[in-house]
Amino acid sequence: MVNTSEQVWMITGANKGIGAAIAKEALAQGFKVVAAARNTEGMEAALGTSPNLIITKLDITNEEQVHASVQAAQEKFGCIDVLVNNAGYGQLGYFEEITEEQLRQQMETNVFGTMRLTRTVLPVMRKQGSGTVMVFSSMMGLMSIPGGAVYSASKFALEGWAEGLKAELQHFGIKVMLVEPGPFRTDFTNKQTSAKFSELQIDDYSAQRDSMHDFYFAGEQFGDPDKLAKALMRVADDTNPPFRWLAGKGMVDAVIQHYQQRLTEYESWREVSDNTNFD
Repeated sequence: MVNTSEQVWMITGANKGIGAAIAKEALAQGFKVVAAARNTEGMEAALGTSPNLIITKLDITNEEQVHASVQAAQEKFGCIDVLVNNAGYGQLGYFEEITEEQLRQQMETNVFGTMRLTRTVLPVMRKQGSGTVMVFSSMMGLMSIPGGAVYSASKFALEGWAEGLKAELQHFGIKVMLVEPGPFRTDFTNKQTSAKFSELQIDDYSAQRDSMHDFYFAGEQFGDPDKLAKALMRVADDTNPPFRWLAGKGMVDAVIQHYQQRLTEYESWREVSDNTNFD
């Protein structure tokens, strides 16, 4: 990606956390920014006012708002060079205790909302013959833990989609990049603004529910969103940016260990796996 002030970045979930940090850093780099969020209250105070900035109200599950935001970006800046699909939330809790409605809303927001916006932006990028689609996954899009099955399911879905999308778009000059953060100090675990917890309670899960709840809501996150934003600019500006980029100290080691365990398991069952073809 060429480092030029002519770049236009469209960033979802730009009212807080990582999204807001990326919006601020993009503006500091001299880029033009379309800062989109479901709740735009206080965004002007946080991001400031600039001819390089527009703020749009965007719930990615609302098709009308999706089209309106993309149209506003084109009318103001004429193009969209980088789409940062950051909007989403974490549905936490044990699978059996998560209602059908909660499950579907998690997928509607994290998966289908991200796809909806990307589908709307892609014709703009194809016409330009260039662009970058960033998809915010998570460490939990690579491995899951107790209480994270549904959230991980949404992020695993984005991982597979993005991998196929990368292959489909490369001959149009459009890049796709997965961003996989570990724990960062945002309001991800704030039950009022971001995370949602299972609504049902099943007696068999009672003993471990409190400890699982404490793990998510009482733990300390060491990741700095501002440093992530600066690092993301460096990665995106590289002449050969990675398709998957892990963010957070210790995350690379954790993922390598996880995949080594997976490879060991595959290898231990190789003979049985290989013996499944016609004779």
